[in-house]
This record gives sequence, structure tokens and C-alpha cells, in this order.
Amino acid sequence: MNVVTTSKSDLYRLLPSLDEVLQALAEVTRAEGHVAVADAARNVLARLRTEISSGHLDSKSVEVAVQGIVQAVERELRQALQPSLRSVINATGVILHTNLGRAPLGEATLQRIQEIAAGYSNLEFDIEGGERGKRDSHTDKLFAKLFAQQLGASAGGLSTVVVNNNAAAVLLVLNTLGEGGEAVVSRGELVEIGGSFRIPDVMAKAGAALREVGTTNRTRIADYERAITEKTRVLLRVHRSNFAMVGFTEQPALTELVALGRKHKIPVVEDLGSGALFDLRSIGVSGEPGVADSLRAGVDIVTYSGDKLLGGPQAGILSGRKELIARLRQNPLFRALRVDKLTYAALEATLLAYIRNDSSAIPALRMMHLSADAIRERAAAVQKTLSSASSLKIEIIAGESVIGGGAAPQATLPTWLLVLDAQKLSADALAERLRAAQPLPIIGRVEEGRVLLDLRTVFPEQDAVIVKALLQIDSAK
Repeated sequence: MNVVTTSKSDLYRLLPSLDEVLQALAEVTRAEGHVAVADAARNVLARLRTEISSGHLDSKSVEVAVQGIVQAVERELRQALQPSLRSVINATGVILHTNLGRAPLGEATLQRIQEIAAGYSNLEFDIEGGERGKRDSHTDKLFAKLFAQQLGASAGGLSTVVVNNNAAAVLLVLNTLGEGGEAVVSRGELVEIGGSFRIPDVMAKAGAALREVGTTNRTRIADYERAITEKTRVLLRVHRSNFAMVGFTEQPALTELVALGRKHKIPVVEDLGSGALFDLRSIGVSGEPGVADSLRAGVDIVTYSGDKLLGGPQAGILSGRKELIARLRQNPLFRALRVDKLTYAALEATLLAYIRNDSSAIPALRMMHLSADAIRERAAAVQKTLSSASSLKIEIIAGESVIGGGAAPQATLPTWLLVLDAQKLSADALAERLRAAQPLPIIGRVEEGRVLLDLRTVFPEQDAVIVKALLQIDSAK
């Protein structure tokens, strides 16, 4: 039926009522529930009213919209019920990309999580003794095995606990050891980590007063010693994990700080941040301390992340002298900051891969060890498959990947990049199309007016997904 009118009130009357829309969606309502379908229908009708009010629709346009209103509500419903947290393809070349979830987990880890999540477990139950156990015992014994491999007999005096992230680990150790006293730290180490969180702020919440020593670029061991008073509770070293300081700089060796702590019977705590459990020199990165290096040097407690260089789940890990770790366990904050069974399951599987010396089972480590030649071979295969694309120009150039996650900020890994140019799309528009790709958004880099894709951080089975998305963009022109 054709209705010709110019009155907005007449146009509003062309719209169906909410009840009429819901009657047409009765089957969908039974499947998805009345509330969700009604909300979607209200949103669609509200948009149409807004369009009419703005003068963007005439009677013919409204009739067309009304004819397709069922489909519009179904689309609205699908979008409303779609989870916000989605899997994406990381083609940025940043391995531990904080915004993209940092370290991906391996197959064995995922299987372990599924096994523990699907039923009950002995999270805090001693099966042999038939009584309550400690949840942190599951990973403590694995860390003990790993450190025994890396440190030998000296690992016998160490213990490890886990909290929900490294900031929580720093908070716990400073509150336990430093509350009511002072923590001495170099001015050059008062870093700001992601999300505008600053080390001084964490220290203040821990109840430990900050005692700054040295200057931004130069701090000597004598500066620490002069700052020690009867109020000193902790000597704190913070690894500059997310920036590098070069030029006229000075920092005392970790062994010097440990010796000073021993002299005055003050614990030395090191916030390593990323915290590698493997030798970074194996991927060509030098000058970055690992957890074993710090413990070997005599640091009393080392804090580090689980989802960075370790390659596991998000967690804050504290490894150090047994008597000090025991004090951390007794702090009420430890319960507030504890992790759940899924984190322990994921961490167990990750640590077992380390103990078995199976770095290939940890995706982040596998990506770090991936050779530039292997990446170039995959890039060439993608380029060849897309040779038929008429509106896309694809080149391969040498480039650099980075570890990310605040780890080794100056270190880069050689790689080969896919360079994409679209005839009728700007680089930003092409990047937007890739982010809108289905079933997986593709996240790349835009540099100098070009879209760059680094396959180092793309799982091999996802290469075909990228090809399909680019062919769809090409066909859409």
C-alpha cells in the first residue's frame, strides 16, 4: 500500500506498536526471552522515530523500514547478545600486547583449565590426609622444581606464592614488610606502569613511606646507605621494564644492593615486572635480568608477572626466602589478592612445560623463537594466494617485531611484513575494514600511510582467515 504524507505525526502512525512487533517475533521471543527481544524492538523503533524527527525519512522510506522491521530487530538482538570480549587476530608483531590480552595460552594449558573448570578439584584439599590444604601448594612445588633445575641446591631455601597480578604482588610484599616504615628506592626507578598506575601510589596504599635516593639518572650504593635509618624496612629495586635510560647513567649492581641489605639486615625486594624464566639470550636479547638471575644474586623476594615473559595466565608471582614468603601468606591481604582454580590450573600447565624444557608448548615463547625466514615464507604464501586481488597491492618488506608487555623495551626481533595498499581505501579505512572482519577482527599497524601485518604474532592457521578477509575487501571494492 502506498501512503503519501509529509506530516511527521502521520509518519509516526505508520510505525507498528511494540506489541505488534513482538507478535511477529513470537518464535524468537520463545528462544531468546521476552525481555531481550522487547529491548531490541524498542531500540529499533526508537531509532526510526529519531530518523523521522530529524526529517531523514519520508512515507516511502518508513514503509520500507516497517517491512524489514522483523529482520532489523533480529540484527539488533544478535548484536545485543554478542559477547563484548572477543577473540581477535593479532597481526601487530607485538607478542605480549597488553591491549590484546598479553600471552596467549597453549593447548595443554587450555585442556588443563577445561578439566579443572568442569568439575570439583582439590584446590584446598589434601587428598592424602583427608583435610584442608593450601591452594598455593600446587604451584609452589612446581616453582621449586624449576628453580632447582636453574639454581641447584640454593633453591632449597626458596618458596613462591601467587596473587592476581604483579601490582598486587608489589602491594602485598610492601605492606607485609614495609608497613609503618620506609622503603628506599632510586628516583630513576619510580616508574608508571599501564593504566596510569605509579609505583609511588602502590607504595602509599601499602602503608610504606617512600624514601627516594639518588637522582633520575644516577644512583650509587652510597645513596642507599645514607638513606638507611631505624625506620627502613625494605630496599626496593624496580626494573625499568617499559622504558630505557641511556647516556650519563649509573645504577648499583644488584649484588651491591644485596650486600647492603645483608649488612643492615634489611630485605631486598626486586620488582622485575615481566620476569623471564628462560634465558633471553636464546632469542638475541641481552642485558635483561631473569628471575633466576635475581634469586642467584641473593634478592630476598622477586615479584613478576605470569602473563608476560613467563607466557602463562595473568598473575603476580612472588618468589624468595621461605621465611619471608611465609609472612606474606599470613597477611590478610593475601586472601584478598588470591587467584582462583583456573589461574592455578593454567599456571601449573605452563610451569610443567618449562620443567620439561618444552618452550614450543608456550605460544609466546614459540613466537619469540620464530625465525624471520619462517615468517617470510608464510608472508610469501599469503601474497601468492592474493595475487588475483585487483584492488589490493601487497608487498613484503623487512621489519621488526617487539616483545611488548613492558619487556626489553629496546629489543627487537627481525621479521618480514605484509604491506597492504588499497586503491580506493585510505590506510585507516583499510585497517577499519580489517577490524570489522568476520569471524575474527584483524588488528594490524598503520605506518606512513600503509597497513602492515606481521605474521609473527599470527597463528599459522589464521593465515587463511586473513586471506579470506582481504579477498572479501577486494571483492567489495
